[in-house]
Amino acid sequence: MNEVQDLYVRNNEGGYQVASDAQILAAGRNAANSLLASGPPMEQPKAVKEFFQAKLTGLGHECAAMLFLDAQMRLIKYVELAHGTLSTASVFPREIVKTALCLNAAACIMSHNHPSGIPEPSRADLALTAQLKQALSLVDVRLLDHVIVSATDAVSLAERGQC
Repeated sequence: MNEVQDLYVRNNEGGYQVASDAQILAAGRNAANSLLASGPPMEQPKAVKEFFQAKLTGLGHECAAMLFLDAQMRLIKYVELAHGTLSTASVFPREIVKTALCLNAAACIMSHNHPSGIPEPSRADLALTAQLKQALSLVDVRLLDHVIVSATDAVSLAERGQC
């Protein structure tokens, strides 16, 4: 049986105190960058899911984010594009295309969280994916995946053949 153990952080006086949930989530977001450091993200789909889960889990609102990649599928930049409400975030394909062009990206991976805890794609998620894929293809940028995350799971639309 797994025992729950407290995590500790150093306070301003140099002592240690039990870490709050917010401190643990913030540290997880900072540590997420190391999940992609060991190799190209396209060779490690599991790492991409873990990266997005670490970045987007625990937010009380929907957040849409992108990984922009170079021609060798190396990370150029992680960008949070939209912060929304409990059940929606407004994502504009035009802005994603502009960012991809500014970064000289060859490919990208989209992700967003479902604060509800259920990472199943909605009709709107599938429609956005198709619209974004089409818009990016006009400027020779590939949309490799759209990952939907919750605190306990992540769904890859590419793995399901929906991207």
